[in-house]
Amino acid sequence: MAKGAVMLLVLFTVLSAVSQAQLQHGPGHRTLSHGHRRSADPAAPTHLHFFFHDTVSGASPSAVRVVGPADPSSRTFFGMVNVMDDPLTEGPDPGSAAVGRAQGLYMGADQAELGFLQTMNLVLTSGPYNGSTLAVLGRNCPLTDVREMPVVGGTGAFRFARGYAQARTHWLDFKTGDATVEYDVYVMH
Repeated sequence: MAKGAVMLLVLFTVLSAVSQAQLQHGPGHRTLSHGHRRSADPAAPTHLHFFFHDTVSGASPSAVRVVGPADPSSRTFFGMVNVMDDPLTEGPDPGSAAVGRAQGLYMGADQAELGFLQTMNLVLTSGPYNGSTLAVLGRNCPLTDVREMPVVGGTGAFRFARGYAQARTHWLDFKTGDATVEYDVYVMH
């Protein structure tokens, strides 16, 4: 009888602890694999801010053209494909602290205006998301003030990620095509 009472007491204690955890955190509460909750409000997106440096000129470009446009005189670059491994930094200066790399490609996909299909992995190499990636896929018209592209997935801390990236050209050299672009990325994960 004493054994039965002890077992009932243990079972009651475990069930009480589980119920209390669900009251505090909700039935679907989970932590990230790195052990960090994204915020006190699970509905709040994570905001990342950085600068993207696309260098197509010089001896050490970070983006290279692998296919030229269908019409070399075209102002839209329709048919052009560039592959990139662009540095991401905290500030607009290329020498500011590195936060990651943008690895992927962009291609001229619009015959009427300068418009790229851009697909890239944002590979984060420092800070709390070091080792995690975000996948971005969408339309990027570099002459538009603000461009929005969807975040379609991620890895590491960003598994099941969804959200959007806003890009603003910070600096563009029309002669070389080199550019620095400011990114604000908002992601749910």
